[in-house]
Amino acid sequence: MRNLLAAWMVVAVGTTWAAIPTGYYNSLSNKSGQALKNAIQDLVYNHTVVPYSSLWNYFPKTDYRIDNPQRVWDMYSDKAYYFRGSSSVSGMNKEHSFPKSWWGGGDDTPAYTDLNHLYPSDGDANMAKSNWPLGEVSSTTFDNGVTRVGTPVNGQGGGAGTVFEPADEYKGDFARTYFYMASCYQNLKWKYTYMVNNATWLTLNQWSIALLVRWAREDPVSEKERVRNDAVYTIQNNRNPFIDFPELFEYIWGDKQGQQFTLDGTQVDPGTPELITPTQGTVVDFGEVALGKSQQMVVYVKGMHLTNTLSLQLYRADFRMFSIPVTSVDRVAANSEDGYALTITYTPTAIGDHSAKLLISDGGLVGSVGVDLKASCVEPPTLSAITALPATGITPTSFVCNWRATDDVIDTYLVNITEYDVNHNPNSTFTYSTDETSYVFDERREGCSYSYTVQSSRLGFTSVESNVINIDYTGITGVEADRPMAYITTPQGIIVKCSEPLGGVRVYNTAGQLVRYIDRVMNDDTIMLPAGVYVLIVEGNRGAVKVVIP
Repeated sequence: MRNLLAAWMVVAVGTTWAAIPTGYYNSLSNKSGQALKNAIQDLVYNHTVVPYSSLWNYFPKTDYRIDNPQRVWDMYSDKAYYFRGSSSVSGMNKEHSFPKSWWGGGDDTPAYTDLNHLYPSDGDANMAKSNWPLGEVSSTTFDNGVTRVGTPVNGQGGGAGTVFEPADEYKGDFARTYFYMASCYQNLKWKYTYMVNNATWLTLNQWSIALLVRWAREDPVSEKERVRNDAVYTIQNNRNPFIDFPELFEYIWGDKQGQQFTLDGTQVDPGTPELITPTQGTVVDFGEVALGKSQQMVVYVKGMHLTNTLSLQLYRADFRMFSIPVTSVDRVAANSEDGYALTITYTPTAIGDHSAKLLISDGGLVGSVGVDLKASCVEPPTLSAITALPATGITPTSFVCNWRATDDVIDTYLVNITEYDVNHNPNSTFTYSTDETSYVFDERREGCSYSYTVQSSRLGFTSVESNVINIDYTGITGVEADRPMAYITTPQGIIVKCSEPLGGVRVYNTAGQLVRYIDRVMNDDTIMLPAGVYVLIVEGNRGAVKVVIP
């Protein structure tokens, strides 16, 4: 980071960055241990949650290189990627640096789109690092000069046989990101516990504490992190306190455990009415919204020592396309620890870019605070059907779902995985989202069979479901329900899955003998067969399918 300081100083001339509002961190003062960590969560958890589809609107504001603002600052590779307005960058992913699979991958928590741990990432590096924990690599399986993936050194990994090691200049960045996540989302139920646990208030495991504390000390806060922290604050209205106070982690996980954290003089409460969030310069960007749809975002109106009611007003340009449920906020609600959650709704009535301003005034404030509202209305997307491919990497506990990408612009892929019992009755269906063209399902249970379909999603619209791929008890895959039928094997025989009645099904044993001929089959028909290996051929289909009856 240090070698870019001179470049930063040149760029920064004439530029004003967001300052930490006086009083923003007052709730942390004179606290220690668990009380301090809880106070951090209370402070940063409530924030403006941005939509996943809009992340590429924000990355040009948060992740540009200081020496070349048009270039993406990629902490995963040295490849030169460049922003294209608000469009995604080819070859790059939206990377959860703190893997979303660790909390189960659901998008029902603010962590899913929290910019404090979301970074643009080279796609190859992102695929290689997968959801492995941070660590130091002893033997390498992937190394692009910035990202290393491989076997961890002794004592690291938390049981994982693979770790991800960033370049030295970014190790502190990732450490402070993980400190934030382990505090802001300490109440999440962790599915994977390589680096975190559900048993202690520290959240981080002892080996990961030792690693992250060392990285944070060896790679101190850089100007890149400070600039990014300011940019995220203008978008989400929350900050990473471990960047603003570089020694804060020592009070929770380091050498100052048990000591009280005390704010410096710049955070002393002067008793003057002040709006902590949102601040002047805050931009609420709804991103793209399809005509006929609405988008809501929440801004937390939080003040300190406000003496009377705050007034709210929408004005300028396209203000009629934006709406708020109230025109005033009581000072008690605004002065509270959580603030007042103000919902802003964008309902476009015409294609194009739209903007307005939210003016917050009164309350005893000197002057007013203006919040910029931005959005783009686009035509509803047309999404092509996805072609699902056979599963790979099949083990007793997992398999990899695969599919072909389309040329459509999408927000995410949706993978629908259905589990069946031994009688082929569906137990449950789960839907997972991913930016990749594959998904690792690692909850396969003994005695159950599975099927999956894939859809694409964009701006609240989804494509039709793909063809069906089945994974039976034996791991045989690749049979697609519409080409022309699928087979689910059970100890009793074969259950047929087909979209329409079919005829001419021939069943051969391994000696080439015809053991069964069915002139007409319907969906969910059962072909009773003893245990063994068979080859099935359907009239009109030149391919043959191998089936094993356990």
